[in-house]
Amino acid sequence: MLNFACVYYGDKYSVDYVRILYNMVQRNTKVAFKFICFTDSTSIHRTLTSKNIEFRQFKRHDFQGWFNKLQLFSPDSGLVGNTLYMDLDIVILKNIDDFFLIGKDKNFVGMNDFNPTTKIFNSSIMKFNNETASKMIWEPYMKRRGDFKRHHGDQNIISELLKGQPDVISFPDEWTQSYKWLNRKGERYGRDRMTYEKDPNAKVCVFHGRPNPHESTQLWVKNHWY
Repeated sequence: MLNFACVYYGDKYSVDYVRILYNMVQRNTKVAFKFICFTDSTSIHRTLTSKNIEFRQFKRHDFQGWFNKLQLFSPDSGLVGNTLYMDLDIVILKNIDDFFLIGKDKNFVGMNDFNPTTKIFNSSIMKFNNETASKMIWEPYMKRRGDFKRHHGDQNIISELLKGQPDVISFPDEWTQSYKWLNRKGERYGRDRMTYEKDPNAKVCVFHGRPNPHESTQLWVKNHWY
């Protein structure tokens, strides 16, 4: 059985986001999976009672906001075998079996950023196995943690640590789409040009920044995000 992981921290999203993410995964894969939510909340398991969702507390409390994602790669996460990770603010549009099955056990699979000029991974979707990912990401990060204070987000840190590493591959770009303002041709769209169109080839739509999925008025989002 493979792992599907997400991270719930703070109060940025309601607990419905965890429930809806589980529902979307369940509807859109034939792969047997264990759904694991990593969290700093001590009460979410009482609010969201589901035998199909396992809640694991972060072991460390000195990480802020989205930097908590780095704790996924710690041996303390208890993630054994292959893990597919997705952010809470995504919408699954069709079958995601390919995301679970791509690559080999030793591969780290990242999603190319929607802005190609950054030349980094967007950490909204990742696949990894901590037999190798802990050594590639967690161990060097903890040894040099102070060196990464200049980075804006966890994906910048992850991308820097993976640079030049063997066994790092990307999900095909056509599997994912941005909800709003960037495509991978480097075209940046102003808010007045955002058309919020569904890409017929995409398996997952990534929301980065506002609006969030629950704020979308697009029928195609409402038909998939529940």
